[in-house]
Amino acid sequence: MANPSAAVTGSALTARIQGQKYFRDLRPKRSRVAILHADQYSDRLDELVVDGLRLFNLDVRGKSVLLKPNIVEYIPEKPVNTDAHLVGAAAEAFLRLDAASVTVGEGPGHHRDTDLLLYETGLADQLAHRKVAFVDLNPDELIKTKLHANYSGLGHLWLPRSVLAAGFIVSMPKVKTHHWTGVTLSMKNMFGIVPGSRYGWPKNVLHWAGIHESVLDICATVRPHFVIADGVVGMEGDGPLNGTAKELHTILVSDDPVAADSTLARSLGWEPNAVKHIQEAGRFIGNHRGVVL
Repeated sequence: MANPSAAVTGSALTARIQGQKYFRDLRPKRSRVAILHADQYSDRLDELVVDGLRLFNLDVRGKSVLLKPNIVEYIPEKPVNTDAHLVGAAAEAFLRLDAASVTVGEGPGHHRDTDLLLYETGLADQLAHRKVAFVDLNPDELIKTKLHANYSGLGHLWLPRSVLAAGFIVSMPKVKTHHWTGVTLSMKNMFGIVPGSRYGWPKNVLHWAGIHESVLDICATVRPHFVIADGVVGMEGDGPLNGTAKELHTILVSDDPVAADSTLARSLGWEPNAVKHIQEAGRFIGNHRGVVL
């Protein structure tokens, strides 16, 4: 019988010889995307999200689900964060699908008082009402983790145990433009799993290593299993904090972060191949196009 570890070592060696910067091809044979219409944020999102997840026939029974929203900064009247109603609806949906547990986790990159941020955004009330736990990824216990790609040159990252131990990770981005990366969607949202307590605010080490490059390394190592993107009200212009509201009236659900981000980028007026990390991710993290359910 072949030695699996030898095969992995061999493929990594081949990748280095050929100058390839990723070591595993994570692309599924088929990617799926569903676009759900939503006019506003309300408790009605509960049924909408449940119906959306059922399109994918997900089996999360007995799994620990980690929801990773985008919670950055509280700026009144600005669509900066993943809406609390949608996060609550997603938590409810996975509990209805018999997940063993649902936890919401985020490591805000700007605001160091996470408890205050949860209160201001209304997320604290949503989670308390639904009896869903929250974990602040910034001070969480860390594990030194070898990166499964080599775009940033960092080699490894110290990542939260809560993320690495999760059985099913859901990236829940706010659909926004970004003044450095063009757009910030489900893959860029994974920036928030990297702890500020180790890497600074706003994750300075990752910025120095290259944002696109760091996104690729993070998602190659901790690839989100699923995406629920908040495009009910997104942001365009000088995002991710100072842009203007863009009403898309959609919640995008997908089992492939690359297919999700390619679709969402187009909704913001961007060609996916114009965004460096989306273009490159199509080589090994996911597919640029998915079947629309």
